[in-house]
Amino acid sequence: MPFTPFHLGPGLFFGLLLIRYIDFPTFIIANVNVDIESFMVLALNLDYPLHGFFHSFIGGTIVALFLTAGMRELREHINPITRYLKVEQEYSTRSILVTSLFGVYFHIVLDSLLYLDIKPFYPFNFNPFLDITRFGLGVYGNCFLAFILGTILYTFRWLQRK
Repeated sequence: MPFTPFHLGPGLFFGLLLIRYIDFPTFIIANVNVDIESFMVLALNLDYPLHGFFHSFIGGTIVALFLTAGMRELREHINPITRYLKVEQEYSTRSILVTSLFGVYFHIVLDSLLYLDIKPFYPFNFNPFLDITRFGLGVYGNCFLAFILGTILYTFRWLQRK
């Protein structure tokens, strides 16, 4: 999804569903940071695929490793925010790494359902997930539904912890 907020829906919903197992703030960021590539292509009018190298599992792994390093350094500074938002949790480098990979790969698979220019198994030039006729509007609709469900889950969690 070329730099859209649609990835926030699944990030919020699945992040809250799996909050006991994954690092929530890392998962939210991992679900959207891959689109920095698409944003740069659009903003700089680059002659480059909208969903290029970083929308592949190899490129996504690099993104996830950088995210892990960044989150390790920033996580202590994020803790007051997560406490305020009632999504505080214990974390480790391992949980941040696993969450980074899971979130980035989740993003790549979602986009792979829709876009012709994504080659998730780069350097191989194919996308076995692509099926625009079956998933097109359904993916966007499901992402929006996930946002609504995630908001409801968050509201219940917030009220429960208040």
